Amino acid sequence: MSGARFVWFDLMTSDPKKAEAFYTKVLGWGTQPFAGMAYTMWTANGAPLGGIGDVQPPGTPPHWLGYIGVANVDEAVRKAESLGGRTFVPGTDIPNTGRFAVLADPQGAVFAVYTGNDGHDGADGDPKVGEFSWHELATSDYKKGFAFYQAMFGWQMIAEHDMGPMGVYAIFGRDGREMGGMFTIAPGMPMPPNWLQYVRVDSADAAAEQVKANGGTIINGPMEVPGGDRIAQCLDPQGAAFAVHAKGA
Repeated sequence: MSGARFVWFDLMTSDPKKAEAFYTKVLGWGTQPFAGMAYTMWTANGAPLGGIGDVQPPGTPPHWLGYIGVANVDEAVRKAESLGGRTFVPGTDIPNTGRFAVLADPQGAVFAVYTGNDGHDGADGDPKVGEFSWHELATSDYKKGFAFYQAMFGWQMIAEHDMGPMGVYAIFGRDGREMGGMFTIAPGMPMPPNWLQYVRVDSADAAAEQVKANGGTIINGPMEVPGGDRIAQCLDPQGAAFAVHAKGA
């Protein structure tokens, strides 16, 4: 069975214009308007990969929201609820584009599902610089979290690495291809369950300097991870968390 994949990424923020200025400088993204709607898309390598909008409801902390491609949004909503998930935005049409819903897994991490009108969810391949390259779930119980996403999307457990005091870091994927990781939040770590999205860059160290120079904050790194890649975990000036990822030599 071919598992579902992340197909789109929205930044929901308190100040879209300032956020646009930040990410275009730090990640080299472009922007373009979405025809027929007051919505701006991010572009990398000339192709749209996500969008930006006002956080809803007002007062919600700024955040990135990843969309997972499914064959039928309404069926996915029903399945998520049957598995203990919650619905924040029920199935909603995007005119001439597709249908989406915003959900939370049983531990509380928020994600979205999406079906495009063209039925095409993109092609697999190694992410290019500027594209989202890794998807990381911090949760209250990674085994329960994985069981939910496996049932929802057919994801596979590819490896589980014992990180000592930090616990197990589980790598999941689809069709044998690694997509991201999951881990149980350690006691004393002040965070709710959440998805963290990584963007591929030429240099995690250079990107981290750009984050700081443009008003963002580095919360972890830059550092090397097993396998030789380098990452940095960041907050943009409005407080949305994201990460950067550079391939090792």
